[in-house]
Amino acid sequence: MLSRTDPAAGETGADPGGRHAPGRSTAWSLLVAGLIGLVASATLLIEKVELLKDPGYTPTCSINPVLSCGSIMKTWQAELLGFPNPVIGVVGFAVVTTTGASLLAGAVLRGWYWWGLLIGAAAGVLLVHWLILQSLYRIGALCPYCMVVWVVTMTIFVAAVTSLRRALRVPPSIIQYAPSLLVAWTLVVAALIAVRFWDYWSTLV
Repeated sequence: MLSRTDPAAGETGADPGGRHAPGRSTAWSLLVAGLIGLVASATLLIEKVELLKDPGYTPTCSINPVLSCGSIMKTWQAELLGFPNPVIGVVGFAVVTTTGASLLAGAVLRGWYWWGLLIGAAAGVLLVHWLILQSLYRIGALCPYCMVVWVVTMTIFVAAVTSLRRALRVPPSIIQYAPSLLVAWTLVVAALIAVRFWDYWSTLV
């Protein structure tokens, strides 16, 4: 028997069997964010393969001295675990996409699955912030596809927290303003980027 869910609020319910049924808004967030992240990660992986085959290859996301995927792909930070970081994204976002699609199809997932998703999303958030710091203050370049991954990773994390709001005892006020907090985070990162590379941006005005 499915637990009662409030679709409008994206609230997660739970039945005695430990199953969780989030609202459709959460399911859609996971599906869309997962798909976008999957496409971005797959594109980055393809570009990395091309660069390995031809060191002189210029990735399509290398647009100018600042927006330069090629510069980042050649650093050790781009292979933190010994293989290209996009591999992590392809696997992780494939799981998220499948989760979102399954939920929209009517699947009800057990609590342990949601906790696993939350832990994975939290690890992704930590990695994203480390990569942001490395890109801005160590490498000195940005990857457009990577920035897309940053945003969707945060979106997935928010969706996972929303799904476990009761278990985590997250105040309703925080859940209510979650979209605004996500926008605020994006604006803060954009501001850091603007300040860090202002010398270059100012030449374009």
